[in-house]
Amino acid sequence: MSKALINQIKNLTDKYKDENLQTRRHLHQHPELSFKEFQTSLFIQQKLTEYNIPFKNDYVKTGIVAHIEGNNPSKKVIALRADMDALPILEENTVDYCSVNKGVMHACGHDVHTTCLLGAANILNQLKNKFEGTIKLIFQPGEEKLPGGASLMIKEDALNNPNANAIIGQHVFPDLPAGKVGFRPGMYMASADEIYVTVKGKGGHAALPHKVIDPILIASQLVVTLQQLVSRRAKADIPTVLSFGKINSTGGATNVIPNEVKLEGTFRTMNEDWRAEAHTIMKSIAEQTAIAMGGECEFDIHKGYPFLKNDSTLTHHAMQAAKEFLGEENVVNLDLRMTAEDFSYYTQLIPGCFYRLGTGKSSGLHTPTFNIDEEALQTGVGMMAYLAIKELF
Repeated sequence: MSKALINQIKNLTDKYKDENLQTRRHLHQHPELSFKEFQTSLFIQQKLTEYNIPFKNDYVKTGIVAHIEGNNPSKKVIALRADMDALPILEENTVDYCSVNKGVMHACGHDVHTTCLLGAANILNQLKNKFEGTIKLIFQPGEEKLPGGASLMIKEDALNNPNANAIIGQHVFPDLPAGKVGFRPGMYMASADEIYVTVKGKGGHAALPHKVIDPILIASQLVVTLQQLVSRRAKADIPTVLSFGKINSTGGATNVIPNEVKLEGTFRTMNEDWRAEAHTIMKSIAEQTAIAMGGECEFDIHKGYPFLKNDSTLTHHAMQAAKEFLGEENVVNLDLRMTAEDFSYYTQLIPGCFYRLGTGKSSGLHTPTFNIDEEALQTGVGMMAYLAIKELF
């Protein structure tokens, strides 16, 4: 059964290769920012209508949930998810499908994710007499922006009616060649919190520092002191990252010390108890350091996505299916990552498997020259279709 099914899926993937390629290029050319994916949503709805797949739209304004019912639809429900949003990046690629929306780019591959789910949906709908159960298709907005579209889709019952028993998602991975996929059972990705710090002092002439309370000096001390949270306070067996990516002041100059400095950063880890403890420690350290140096500090933490933990049983099943579909040599084991994904919200509720789709060497994700080897679309479409059917056998 598996070999015949694999051949059917691969034949259908080949049949729709050009269509899937054009879908991806259209989406890449017309990116939209988080929670503003209105034209993207309409495009997906048009495709689902063309494929004769029933759907409901207006989840979180732009999200869509569709269902493909096989034989005995209530037996089991498997959800497949793709995110739709792009990033505020000015694309520097010179391809003919370069973004026409200046300053917005699919630099994280969500155009690929959406294309693969649409392509898989087309195939699965044609093979619905081959499986028992229901396949739920989730097209999700806002993965790139807090509070995360996944959390909002869940609040609007995207996983329910019928209730999903498990969920599968994929993400592009430029470190793997096209044709390969990667999996990691268990803990995989970190939680992610945004840190916003305002340091207040007393500005004045830079040549007269004894007359001021220097917020730049305080902010510099904060960065150094808070880094010790990772090196001295984090437990050895809990991966932890604290990084500051932005420091800014208003009114400063070579000879002017400003009144205020702002810092922005991220805190990531893989343990909820330590995460909560670290929040308290960071806030206390920052406030006490500022006071000791004569200033003030407002330390705000915007709690972000939880850690992503792949269900071991589901992921092992998916790895075995991937080896059947692609060959054992094309399935690799992944390392832990300190990046984050709002797919983690789904995995907190039901068994989930989040795997990586090799897209070939390019510049990194979230860069203005990111692109893919488009042969990866064949793998992504076929792989997602086969994983879904295998879970319904």
